[in-house]
Amino acid sequence: MGYTIAEKILKEHIVDGELKKGTEIGIRIDQTLTQDATGTMAYLEFEAMGVDRVKTERSVAYIDHNTLQSGFENADDHRFIGSVAKKHGIYFSRPGNGICHQVHLERFGVPGKTLIGSDSHTPTGGGIGMFACGAGGLDVAVAMGGGAYYITCPQTVRVNLTGKLAPWVSAKDVILEVLRILTVKGGVGKVIEYGGEGVKSLTVPERATITNMGAELGATTSIFPSDEITLEFLKAQGRADAWKELKADDDAEYDKIVNIDLSALKPAAACPHSPDNIKPISELAGKKIDQVCIGSCTNSSYLDMMKVASILKGKTCHPDVSLSIAPGSKQVFNMLAENGALADLIAAGARILECACGPCIGMGQSPNSGGISLRTFNRNFEGRSGTADGQVYLVSPETAAVSALTGVFTDPTEYLGDMPEFKLPEKFLINDNMIVAPASPEEADSVEILRGPNIKPFPVTTPLEESIQAAAVLKVGDNITTDHIMPAGAKILPYRSNIPYLSQFCFGVCDSTFPQRALEAGKSIVVGGSNYGQGSSREHAALVPLYLGVKAVIVKSFARIHRSNLINAGILPLTFVHESDYDLIDQNDELELADIRACIENDKPVTVKNLTKNIMIPVNADLSGRSKDILLAGGLLNYTKQQAE
Repeated sequence: MGYTIAEKILKEHIVDGELKKGTEIGIRIDQTLTQDATGTMAYLEFEAMGVDRVKTERSVAYIDHNTLQSGFENADDHRFIGSVAKKHGIYFSRPGNGICHQVHLERFGVPGKTLIGSDSHTPTGGGIGMFACGAGGLDVAVAMGGGAYYITCPQTVRVNLTGKLAPWVSAKDVILEVLRILTVKGGVGKVIEYGGEGVKSLTVPERATITNMGAELGATTSIFPSDEITLEFLKAQGRADAWKELKADDDAEYDKIVNIDLSALKPAAACPHSPDNIKPISELAGKKIDQVCIGSCTNSSYLDMMKVASILKGKTCHPDVSLSIAPGSKQVFNMLAENGALADLIAAGARILECACGPCIGMGQSPNSGGISLRTFNRNFEGRSGTADGQVYLVSPETAAVSALTGVFTDPTEYLGDMPEFKLPEKFLINDNMIVAPASPEEADSVEILRGPNIKPFPVTTPLEESIQAAAVLKVGDNITTDHIMPAGAKILPYRSNIPYLSQFCFGVCDSTFPQRALEAGKSIVVGGSNYGQGSSREHAALVPLYLGVKAVIVKSFARIHRSNLINAGILPLTFVHESDYDLIDQNDELELADIRACIENDKPVTVKNLTKNIMIPVNADLSGRSKDILLAGGLLNYTKQQAE
C-alpha cells in the first residue's frame, strides 16, 4: 500500500510512536511561528524551560495581531518579543512586515517540512506542501526547545478536484464548498489532502486560501502536492532551492473521498454566525450591506489584491458602504504601490489599512450596530467583529469588491464581464529589511530581555487532585468557540500577557457573571455541548479558566487544539459516554469526581456524580500515556520540568 502526502511527511518525522491511525505520535518539528497575541505567553513559557537557543531549523516571531497601539501594552509586548527573539535564535518579523501566514508562505515555507504555529491558521503552509498545524503556545515553546509535537495520528480525507474555476469564481468558493459538505466538525482528527487534475489550475496563493480555512473544518491540517506550480512560486520568491516534489502514491488509501468539480462552483457566502452556514450569493443577491473588509491571512495575497483592484478601477464604492483593504504583507503592499494598483484602490474610496490581521480579530473596523459586513476572512463567530450584533458574511475578494460598488450582495459572475487573465509575477519584489536576524550564540549573552509592566507570570498549576468536588458554574451549548471562552478585539488583546486582567472577560459572550462567580466558587467545572473550543489556537482559552479555578470541562465533544490546550494547562477534559447525559446536569449542580487521580492513573472508568440530583453519569477521559502523565503532573510545563530533572 502506498502513502498519502501527509503520511510521507509524518513517516519522515516520527520520533515517538508509529504511523497507526488513532494512536498518539510525536513528530519532529522543523519550523515554528508565533504571532504577538499568543507569542508573548509562548516566549514566557520558553524562558521557563531554561533553553538557551531554539533547536528548530527556523523559528520566526511575527507582529501582526496587536498592532493598534492605543497604550503602552502592545508596544511593550513587541519590544519583549523582539528581545527574546534576538537572544534565543528566533527571526523577528517587525510590525508592518505583514501577516504571519502570508509572510511565512512567501519567505520561509518549505515543502515537506513540519511547521507548528501558535495560530490556528498555520495550515496555510499546506498550500506549498508543508505539514503545518496550529498549536497552543506551550506546544510551540516545547518544539522550539527541541521537544516533539504530539498529535493523534490522523485519518486522511482526499478532496478530489476536477475541472477549472469559472471566471470570477474563487478559491474561497472552493473551501466554502468543502465546509458545506464536511461542516465545522467534519475535519476533526483528519488531514484534508487535495488532489486531482483540478489542482494544476490553482496557484499557490489560491491553494493557501483553501488550506488556511481548513482550520474551520477542525482538521489537523490541510495539504496540497508540491509540484511545478509550487516550484514557479518559490522561483519567483527567489527560493527555488527550497523546492522538492511531493505527491501521493497512486495506490495511497484514503479514509474518505470528496469529489468537487471546480467548473460547477458558484460564488457563495458563509452566513452568520458559522463558517459552514453556506448559501449561494444568488440567494442573497440584492440584500443591502453596510461594510466590506478585504484582507486577512485567507485573502490578502498579491493575486487577490490585483483582482480587487481590477474590479474597482475607475469606479467608486457605494456611498452607504465602508470599504477597507489590508494587503497581507509589505511585499504585496510595495508591489501594489509600484504597479499603480494601490492608486486604483484609493481612488475607488477604499480605506487602506496596514499589513496586519486588523478587523479579522476585532482590531478596528467594527461594523455599525446590526450592520451587515462582507469580509474575505475565515471566521464570522458572533461578536468576533467587535460589534455584538454585527452580521458577518464570509465571501471571496471578487464578491466583496463588486458588492462594495453596488451596495448590495452581488454575484460577480452576473455583474462583471469577461475576466482578465491574472498571473503571478515571474519575480516578486524581495526586500527582507523588516525581518531581523537573531544575535549569534556568542553575542546572545549580552542581549537584555525587555519586559513591560503588563507582562504577568504564567498561572500556577498543581498536580491533579485525588478527588474533585465543584459546582457546574457554567453550562453552555454546541459549537462554543475560543472567541466565546476568551474574546479577542481591540479592548482585550493588549492584555494577552496579563492573565489576571484577561480573566474578567472570560465567557463574557455567554455569561458576563461567570468570572466573578468562578472566583467566588474557588474551583468549578464547565459543562458544554459538541465541538467545544472550535476556532483559534489561543491557549488563553485554557489558561484563563485555569486562573479562575476551572478543574474540569465535561462536553459532548472537543475541538482538537483546545482539548490539547486544556491538558497542557492541567484541566481535565472529559466527554459524555452518552451525549444525552448532557441534559442530566444543570448550571450550579454540585458535581463530584471521586478518586479521579487514581482513575486516570490506572485507566479506570470515570464517573461524575451529580450530588444535587443524586445521579451517576459515565464519562470518557481518553488519555494516552503521555497526556495522562501531563495531567497528573498538573500541565505540560510541570511535566517538561520533571522530564528535565
